[in-house]
Formats: sequence, structure tokens, C-alpha cells
Amino acid sequence: MVLLRGVAAAVAASGFLALAAAANADAAGPPADRFDTVVIDAGHGGEDEGARGPAGHLEKNLVLDVALLLSARLRATGLRVVLTRRTDTYVPLETRTAIANDARGDLFLSIHANAVRDSEVRGTETFFLSLEASDEYARQVALRENAAFRGPSQRGAPVDDPLVAILGDLIANEHSRESNEFARLAQARLGRLDPDASRGVKQAPFVVLTGVQMPASLVEIGFITNRGDERDLHSRRGRERIVAALAGAVRDFARRYDARRGVAVGAPARAR
Repeated sequence: MVLLRGVAAAVAASGFLALAAAANADAAGPPADRFDTVVIDAGHGGEDEGARGPAGHLEKNLVLDVALLLSARLRATGLRVVLTRRTDTYVPLETRTAIANDARGDLFLSIHANAVRDSEVRGTETFFLSLEASDEYARQVALRENAAFRGPSQRGAPVDDPLVAILGDLIANEHSRESNEFARLAQARLGRLDPDASRGVKQAPFVVLTGVQMPASLVEIGFITNRGDERDLHSRRGRERIVAALAGAVRDFARRYDARRGVAVGAPARAR
């Protein structure tokens, strides 16, 4: 009888502890909204080749490899990574947007290689979304990239005022400031690779950034129309240097993101 009473007391005590733990968990609230998911968008793909370099290398292939390398590096640090494409396929704009939003990402990063008629122009630059382009050059870059999402018969034709309808509430976009912040962190890291070739941060109406419900930036990792940049982009070492810079920028942004939300190091991620 004494033994049974002891067992009953132990069971009661364990039940009390379980209830106390549950109460404490409820008091602590939901898991912290920490930075844990990155969406990587490799530009172009499939029938949309993007730009072509003087040696014949295609933008769609180079940016996909960078996206895959970056994905592997970020996953190795414990982040969840979602890719809008993993192979040489054309992914429509609405599908890219849906993939990003369904993933509930904390950052959307679209990777491209630039192209201009002047083959001497080289370097990296990073963009974030704005209804008004920062200058005429930025507007032209957006027009070229946006043309990829026209129909096959219209590809290459200018994309004009319909953008305004898509960007109607851009001014109130809650993610604009953080998009700008990441763009500057990314360009700072890329600029260290070659300070003379850092072309800075710009803003322009890129349609691929419009519908995503998270901070978003578009990075031009080099001018494929410049022989030196094309050579670097084609080399494994060159791409890995770019990947290391972008991964560093993601880490920098993640620390700031978590600090703003009061997330302690090692806090559990929110449920997905």
C-alpha cells in the first residue's frame, strides 16, 4: 500500500510538471519569427536564354549554376532554401512569384547577368524594387529583364506603362526598406571582389520582384557582354567567389533581421 501511494504521488507530480511546462510554453508565445528561408531565383531558362557573351556563353546557364552553388552553401549553414528553377526550364513570372510566396520566404534573391552594347562595361550591381527607376540606365536594365516575361512573339519588345498597374501599392510596400538594406549588403560584399568594378545599388521596376511578399533584390553578377566578366562567370573559381559574397550578404542580413525582431541566437524557427 505504501508503495502504491508512492507511485500515485510520483504520477501526480509528473502530471503537475507537464502542466507547468505547457503553461510556460503558452506564456512564451509562438516560436520566434527568425530568418530561416531564402528563395533563390535563377533568371531566364529554357527558351529564354537571356544574354549571350562574346564567347557564346548563355546567361541562363551561368546564373543557374550560381543559384545551385549558393543554395548548397546556404543549406550547409542550416537555412532552408527554395529554388524557382533547378534545371534549364522556362518558369513563368506568376509561377516564380507563387513558389516564393508559398515558401513564406524571408528573402527573395533573383540572380542575373547584365548585358549592354558597350563591351568595355563590366562589374556588378544590385537592384531593389521601385516604381521609378533611379536613372535611365536602371530603367533600361529593367525593361530588358522584364521583356523575358512577355509572350514568345513579343519577347524583346518594350514593356511599358502596364507596370504601373502591377506596382500600384509599391509606395506602401512594407518590405521596401529591407530590400534596400539587403541590396546594399550584397553590393558591399560583391564590391570587395573588385572595388573598381562595383557599380553600386540602384532601383527600378522589375516585375520579378513585384509580387513577392518578402524583402527582394535582383543582383547582376557581371556583364556577360564583357569578355573579362564572361570569362570570370564561366570559371568555377569566379562563380564560387560570387557565391561566397552573396552567402556572406545573406548572413549579414539574417543577423540584422533577427536582431530587429528580438530573436535570440539559437531560438526555434516558427512553424511553416
